[in-house]
Amino acid sequence: MAHYLQLHDWNVSPAEAVALQKQLRSQIRIGPIATPPKTIAGCDISFNKFEETVYAGIVVLNLETLETIEEAGVISTAPFPYIPGLLSFREIPSLLEAWSKLKTEPDVVMFDGHGTAHPRRIGIASHAGLFLNRPTFGCGKSVLVGKYEEPAPERGSWSPMLHYGDVVGAALRTKNKVNPVYVSPGHLIDLETAIALTLACDGGRRGVGPHGIAPRGVGYRIPEPTRRTHNLVNALRKGERPDLTT
Repeated sequence: MAHYLQLHDWNVSPAEAVALQKQLRSQIRIGPIATPPKTIAGCDISFNKFEETVYAGIVVLNLETLETIEEAGVISTAPFPYIPGLLSFREIPSLLEAWSKLKTEPDVVMFDGHGTAHPRRIGIASHAGLFLNRPTFGCGKSVLVGKYEEPAPERGSWSPMLHYGDVVGAALRTKNKVNPVYVSPGHLIDLETAIALTLACDGGRRGVGPHGIAPRGVGYRIPEPTRRTHNLVNALRKGERPDLTT
């Protein structure tokens, strides 16, 4: 069973959640990753913002081959309302529940969301990183905070995202002439490493067969860890993966 730290209770008001964010952000450490990772996990959530049911999933991959090592999923109840800027309080409890079902503890974790690219510099990737006590980063499909200049159209091009003078992340082109993704460090990692790992998780570049990975040269905009987890939670939502919830 994968372990995590229990830093605080989730039964809090919105005002208490903001105060917790301000308290916890001083514990976040941004810097080079200590040990080259061999495994990477993707984390994602699916829910209707007006309902309490949450579908949470984690997929663990071999970073070298991008083969799926393990999957975990849960159907749970959100303990917190849908409030932008405080989504980690709605999403992390279910992800921790899924995390506790893993037999493999991944070396680094990618979240469909943000880390430091957050109004208080503690998005889900940073907040969850404190619980998981391992390198985490966010790879979002849209911007929460930060302005940037459009990166060059070639894959691998990126430009810094600035918020009140701070570099909070990067707009990264993962596929030629497609919209960028938005990468930001969460905890125990730096921006450059987060960018490199995002690019390393392109299925088309690897070309490693049909099992959830695109053919060579036909990679997706979204990196494989969060792309596969997105597919997993949608399957949970449709009732197609009872093996993960029994």
